[in-house]
Amino acid sequence: MNLFILHLLFPILNLISPKDTGFCDQTNTAYNMGETINYTIYYNVIGLYVNAGNANFTTQSSTINGVASYTFTANGKSNSKYDWIFKVRDKYESIVDRKTLLPLQFTRQINEGKFHYSETLQFNQKGKSVLNLSKPEPFKIPDCTHDVISAIYAARNINFSNLKMNEKVYLNFFLDKELYPSYFKFLGRDEITTRYGKFKVIKLAPLLVKGTVFDGGEKMLIWVTDDENHIPVRIETPIVVGSIKVDMVGYQNLRHPLSSLISLVGNEDL
Repeated sequence: MNLFILHLLFPILNLISPKDTGFCDQTNTAYNMGETINYTIYYNVIGLYVNAGNANFTTQSSTINGVASYTFTANGKSNSKYDWIFKVRDKYESIVDRKTLLPLQFTRQINEGKFHYSETLQFNQKGKSVLNLSKPEPFKIPDCTHDVISAIYAARNINFSNLKMNEKVYLNFFLDKELYPSYFKFLGRDEITTRYGKFKVIKLAPLLVKGTVFDGGEKMLIWVTDDENHIPVRIETPIVVGSIKVDMVGYQNLRHPLSSLISLVGNEDL
C-alpha cells in the first residue's frame, strides 16, 4: 500500500511507443491564481463506499530563479478515523514556467504508515535533463517532459473540441528515475451525478500499468467538467481488492464559471 495517494490520483500510465506529445507549446486557459479544488476519496470492498480520505489541489503565483511561475500543490491524507489502520500524509509540489507550463522543479514528501520518502527533481527543459538531488548524475529527457502534477494541469488545457472518439493525447512524464511516454484516451461527452452535483462532462481513460494496486489496462475512468475549467469531478477505478471513487466536493477561485454544473445534489431545480 506504499504511495497510496499517488496511485489513486496520479496513476503511473502504461509504457507505449514514443509519439508526438500533445502537451508542447501550451497556453494556460483553464486555471487561475488562488484556485483550490477539494476531493473526497471513497473505498469500496463489500458494496459500500467508505470515506477513506481527502485531497486538495492549489494553484499559486511564484518565482524560481527569476522565472515567473505557477506552483501547484497537492496534499492527500487518510480519514483520521482510520489512521490507526494506515495513516497517510502526502504532499506533492510542482513549480512550472508560466510561459511554457513545463516543470522547473518537483518535490514530494510521502508519509504512509511506516513508509517515509522525500524527493526533489530539478528540470532543465532546454538541456533536456532532470536532476534528482539525491543522485549524482542527471537523467536525459525528451522535449516537453512533465512531472505527475504538472501533467494533470497540462491535461486541463487540452482542446477537447478537436478530438475524435477514442483518440489519444500523448505526453511524457518523469517519476522514480524513469521516463514514461503515456497518453489519455478521449471517450466522448456525457452527464454524471457526483456527491457534489450533476455535471456535463468529458470522459477520459488513462492506460494503467499492472502492479500491486491496479490490474492494469484502461479500467480507470476520469470525468472532467465540460467547460473551460476542465476540472476532474470524478475518478473511478477497480483495484486488486475492491474499488476506489474520488469525487470533487468543493472549489474556490476558478478561472471560469462552472457552466457545466447542471444542478447541485438535493437541489434539482438549480
